[in-house]
Amino acid sequence: MRALVHYLVAAFLLSVYGGQVCPCIDVLAMGYWSAQVVLAFALAFTTRWLLQGLIAVRSSPTQQVCLQFFLDLGLFFATGWVLFLYNLLVWHLPWESGLKMVLGCTTLGIFVSTDLALEWQRRLSIRLAAEGRDLELKGSYLSLPGKFVLATILGGLLVTGFLLLLVAREIGWIAEQEVQPAEALKVVLIETVIVVGVFLAEAINVILSFSKNLRMAFERENRVLQEVNRGDLSCHVPVTTKDEFGEMAFRTNQMIISLSKQRQELQRTQDATILSLASLAETRDNETGGHILRTQGYVRALARHLKQHPDFADYLTDEVIDLLYKSAPLHDVGKVGVPDAILLKPARLNAQECEEMKRHTIYGRDALRKSAKVLGDTSFLSLAQEIAYTHHEKWDGSGYPGGLAGDDIPLSGRLMALADVYDALINKRVYKKAFSHQQAREIIIEGRGGHFDPRIVDAFLEQEEVFKQIAQDFHDEKFHAEKAA
Repeated sequence: MRALVHYLVAAFLLSVYGGQVCPCIDVLAMGYWSAQVVLAFALAFTTRWLLQGLIAVRSSPTQQVCLQFFLDLGLFFATGWVLFLYNLLVWHLPWESGLKMVLGCTTLGIFVSTDLALEWQRRLSIRLAAEGRDLELKGSYLSLPGKFVLATILGGLLVTGFLLLLVAREIGWIAEQEVQPAEALKVVLIETVIVVGVFLAEAINVILSFSKNLRMAFERENRVLQEVNRGDLSCHVPVTTKDEFGEMAFRTNQMIISLSKQRQELQRTQDATILSLASLAETRDNETGGHILRTQGYVRALARHLKQHPDFADYLTDEVIDLLYKSAPLHDVGKVGVPDAILLKPARLNAQECEEMKRHTIYGRDALRKSAKVLGDTSFLSLAQEIAYTHHEKWDGSGYPGGLAGDDIPLSGRLMALADVYDALINKRVYKKAFSHQQAREIIIEGRGGHFDPRIVDAFLEQEEVFKQIAQDFHDEKFHAEKAA
């Protein structure tokens, strides 16, 4: 539709004002001349429609915009020559008159072909982005400043030439008709304003079309950079133009890939650190192995369910849930500081021994805090030290080591508290037999609002089957058998 409007406007302008530049055309009837122009542009538009299909099918995306530009420019140039040759051969019009029409068609063609090439580039860019395809930036290309300078110089020369021909025609007409100076000046000004207005409108249209393409490229780039700034490294800038913006998009994507690799390396380092610390705790306490895997699964199950709760939706992002899952094994890492006589005692601890055992929360926090200070406050170890320090706090404030209550207890500690207690209840210890799931369930319900955050207890009740499956998958006997194998 845009191309059709351009070709109709060109046909109209050349029909009406052709005689103003080429006085010899005045000898032809206006209707006959207009019919020639309309027929020539109709033929040009039909040719364009046929060849445009071949461009889309037979050429690569990197060539299509350039081919589209030269197709329209060539058609306008050819239309001017068709009109010139026809009138030269049939009506024997002077060749000077016909060449003026060629210049007029070519000048309009520069603006029209530029605008339609920009539109083709815009549509091609949208299609490639929708398909997830990137252009290959092999080979050289004309830079955007180079294109701008070239188009400006060529367009300026053609418009200047056209105006000079118009003024020359008016001067000749004034000499022939012996028109008064004031009237002659008025006629020249009117014709000049009309022609300048037409070309100015075409120039403004090209500028607006170019600005649409620029805005689309900048919006894509900025949108992706904003996502990267928020931590999303899965985004991608479509490489849909072979120019500076294509290069910018390509290099942005390379930067994102590099950042993603670095993040993956950091995550592997993080996972290895957690594994080594958890393994260290396991060497001190043989019960820790299966317990680590089970409580890790319980915490993730609770967090995923609470993600839908309005009180926790903003905090429990996928990233935080993943960190909770990975940091949970470090909840008892402080036990490495507890003396063997207490940690490995095959009986219930006395009051003094219990107080020493309670200090494992402080030992764990302090050890992890030192590492977190080196790695920074945003480190995953900051969350791990929360869990290590607060997983024995109670909702009513009767827990240890800080006597925190309610929402003053970090959510990570509250989640770990329920997971830790549930696992201790359903598994055998040297001082107790294993409880059934139903018995553990009743004890946890009894602790709702006392030991545990009521919302987390509700989540546990919704996830009972998941808890039972985790307990079965990582049962102590099964875990030790697989470890031995």
